Parts: sequence; C-alpha cells; structure tokens
Amino acid sequence: MSAAVRRGPAIWRRSLQVRIVLSAILLGAIVISATGWFLTSQIRSGLVDDKVRASVAEAARETREVETRLAALPGTDYDTPEQVALLFEPLAELGQVRGFGVVLVGPVTADSATAPGVRSSPGLDIASVPAGLTRHFATSDRSSWAFTHVRITDPGTRDVDVAGVAVGHVVRLPADRGRYVIEYLFPMEQEEQTIDLVSQALLTTGALLLVLVGLLTWLVTHQVLSPIRLARRVAERLAAGQLEERLPVRGEDDLARLAQSFNQMAANLQRQIRQLEELSRVQRRFTSDVSHELRTPLTTVRMASEVLHDARGDFDPVTARAAELLQTEVDRFEGLLADLLEISRFDAGAAALDLEDVDLGELARRVVDMTRPLAEQRGVTVTVDIANWPVRAELDHRRVERILRNLITNAIDHADAATGVLVRVAGDDHSAAVTVRDYGVGLAVGESALVFNRFWRADPARTRTSGGTGLGLAIALEDTHLHGGWLQAWGQPRKGAQFRLTVPRRAGALLRHSPLPLVPRDAGDRA
Repeated sequence: MSAAVRRGPAIWRRSLQVRIVLSAILLGAIVISATGWFLTSQIRSGLVDDKVRASVAEAARETREVETRLAALPGTDYDTPEQVALLFEPLAELGQVRGFGVVLVGPVTADSATAPGVRSSPGLDIASVPAGLTRHFATSDRSSWAFTHVRITDPGTRDVDVAGVAVGHVVRLPADRGRYVIEYLFPMEQEEQTIDLVSQALLTTGALLLVLVGLLTWLVTHQVLSPIRLARRVAERLAAGQLEERLPVRGEDDLARLAQSFNQMAANLQRQIRQLEELSRVQRRFTSDVSHELRTPLTTVRMASEVLHDARGDFDPVTARAAELLQTEVDRFEGLLADLLEISRFDAGAAALDLEDVDLGELARRVVDMTRPLAEQRGVTVTVDIANWPVRAELDHRRVERILRNLITNAIDHADAATGVLVRVAGDDHSAAVTVRDYGVGLAVGESALVFNRFWRADPARTRTSGGTGLGLAIALEDTHLHGGWLQAWGQPRKGAQFRLTVPRRAGALLRHSPLPLVPRDAGDRA
C-alpha cells in the first residue's frame, strides 16, 4: 500500500490518461452529487408538503365529525367524563386504523392553576406533542400545526420513531362548555421510506454513472493516446538513430493524417541527416587528408626555414628579418596543422582519455609557469589562488593541461596589464573547477556562446601575440566534453571575461554543480 501511495504522484505526473480519467470522474462526481442533492431536496420538499396538506385536511375532517357528534348529544343525558370518552375513544380507534396518534388535552384555560387532563392513543409518547403547539392553544382557539417527532411504542405492532406533523384543533364539550384541544400526530414513516429509497437509488445510479464515465473516458483517451504513445516510441527510436522507423497509417481520420505527416517529417529528417552525415564525413576526410598530406611538404619547408634562420647572421637586415618571419609562420602553420588533426580526431570520434589521478592546483601552477614568458612579454601578472589544497581528480593530464594553456594564453592576450590575470582553483566532494579571469575588453552580449566556435574571434582586427590558430577554445571544449565536464564563458564590455572549467572528481560521474561561480564576484565593481 505504501509503495502504491509513493508511486501515485509519479503516475499522476507521467500519465495524461490517468489525469484525464480522474479529472472526468471528479467532475462527474461533483455534477452527480449536485444533481442528486437537488432532486432529493425537491422530492423531500414535495413529499413533506403533501403530507402536511393531507394531515391538516384529515385533522379538520375528523374534528368536524367530532363536533357534529357532540352537537347531537343532549347536555343532560351525558356527564363530562362520558362526553370526553365519546369524544376521544372513536378518534383513538380511528387513529390506530389509519396510522396516526391522538392526544386530548382539557379542559384548557389561559389561567388554569392545575394541569389539564391528558388522554393519548395507546403507546403514544406524550412528549411527541410539540411544546409550542401546546402554548398556542393556551390563548387561542385557532387551529394550528407544527413539525414534531412521533414516538409510538405498541407491543402489538412495531415501534415508530420518525418525524411527523402535529395538527391541533379546539372543541367545546356541551356538558361543561370547556375548551378541549385535540392534537393529531401524523408520522411520516412512509415519506421517510420513500426518501431513503430515492436516496439509495440516486446513490446507486450515481456510482454506476461514475463508473460509466470513467470507462468511457478511459476508452476515448485510450483511442486518442495510443497513437500518440506509438508516435513517442517511434520518435525515441528515431532519436536513437533508427531512422527507418515509421508510424503505421490506418484509416483516413485526423490521427491517420497525423501519422502521414509524422512519416513525411521522419523521411525528410532522414534524408537531411544522411546528407549532413555524408557532408560531415567528406569534410572530416578532407581535413584529415589535407592535414596528413601537408605534413611532408611542411617538414621540407621547416628544414629549409631552419637552415635560413640559422644562417640569418650572414644576410642583409631585410633578408634576415624575412628568415625570422618565415620561421615564425612555419611554427604557427605547424601548430594549425596539429590542431586540425586533433579536430579531425574529435569529429571522427577517435579521441580517447588516458586517465590518471591529477592535482588540478599543481597542474594550474605548472601551466602558469609555462606561460610566464608570454605574460612577461605582455607585461601581465598571472596570479594563482587555490582555495583548498590539494584538488585531485581523475583526468587526462595532457588534455587538461592543453585546456588550461589555451585559457591562460587567451586571457594574457586580452588582459589589462594593470590588473593582470587571476587563476582560481577549488574543489568539493564531487567536482573540481578552475576559473581564469582577465580584466580586458570583455565580451559583448551573446559572444560568450560564440567564443568556442572554430576560428571565431571577438575582434578580427586584433593581432594574436601568442600565435594562436583560432582552434584552441574549440579543442578545449571538446577535451572538456570528453571528461564529462563544463567549459563556460562570461564577459561584459570593459569588465573583462572569465572562463570556467568544471570536471567531475571521479571519471564518469554526473556533474551537477561547480564549486566556483561563473560570474565573478567583482563583476559589478568596475565601471
């Protein structure tokens, strides 16, 4: 039971059919309950009104007959007790036959000091007479009625304890001219049985209607959602690479046309994906072939450039400068070629990790030392701040070193010499991170999503002092993805930029957060 309760919210969130069926049943229950309450109220009101009218009429009729009998009696032939008996006993016998009780109270006077005599039908509880009706006849001769609760206990019949109507009339005995009150008590036993029967019928009908509503709603939603669920499964298989999957088309209704449109979309996607795959394959093959084919002539050119560079002391100044530029550009071209080969390996899915336990803080210090000559050339100070030492993680040492070298050299290229570059390292139980912060020109709105594109540059007119190829950040992003990590960028114009590398401490672990913020704390301090 507890397992079902725990699964309930998940089923409610995931199943549209369950939500629709339960919502329809709930709405149906509200409508059926309101209708049943209204019908029961109307039936109850009608039965009670009919009972009151019939009771008042019968009481008036019986009272007239009593008055007629009393008027026919000579006052000298019968004394008061005999006339009271002639008044009450026929009414009591008639009440037992017709199912109502009779109470005779009298004589009644407004200022009587003693309680009047009371006679009642056999088994009738005197407390069934409403006190308000009794008080009314103390000062008035007008007939009246009131609702009450009738209790009759008769050993010869079943007991009665139901709501009822009490009707009272005043008569005068010829013998003493006293005021006597006849109170008729009409139980509403049949009416209550009728109301109970109607309520039970409405309750049973309502329950059956709710079951019918639930079944009909389930059937309709099943007919509608079954093709949708099939489309979901086919879409999942398409997303998994099974591009030949299609929906079956049955009939000519809206769902059939939806299936046709889905199949047409899948066919178009399959054709376009295959075209893109072929184009990508050709591009990767071209990049790989060109990179490999360029290695031989590049080796020859490098040997020649090294000979010229070594002999530049024997040349005139212009030729010597040309030899130096040739050597520099050959180095840059060789780096570009190496990056192209690395990119081609990523595109071909051939890149793999060589994992080992690495201290990320020590690795960051080593990369900063490697880039110190470039920083000194630019007049930029690079500072390393390690929050907790050591920060160890399972990494590919070569690839993470390449990521950090790209980030730091890029920051040195764009840094403000007065403020320098800040490298922060931190870790927690699940992840480790490095941020590289510079205070240079920064990034415009939207450029943080473009910096990792191949050959993208924020300022095409700006020269690269570090000899970059335009592929460093793209390769760094691919290296990060191999580790299952994040490589993110933040920047604002004239407030500098910050790059954050986050990797899991354990290889293959799911990354959920970073121990360092992407937006630096001093982002709002600079104008």
